[in-house]
Amino acid sequence: AKHPAYVGRTLFVVQPLDERGGDAGASFVAIDHAQAGVGDKVLVLTEGNGVRQILKAGDIVPIRSIIVGIVDHVETA
Repeated sequence: AKHPAYVGRTLFVVQPLDERGGDAGASFVAIDHAQAGVGDKVLVLTEGNGVRQILKAGDIVPIRSIIVGIVDHVETA
């Protein structure tokens, strides 16, 4: 069963990365708010209150992670 809050939204499995691009923790599901594509490096917000503010949703939304940006370039010192 799919919660109504997910209707019409794209879900991605995202993998946290470290500063060198290697895996840094367990993967998780995030909804897409940035029109990302498969293989894109993305910026993910994983805080419920911020997610509700972005979606302009009420207090009871079972969405905890949302893709808010696509990373074009990473530069390290």
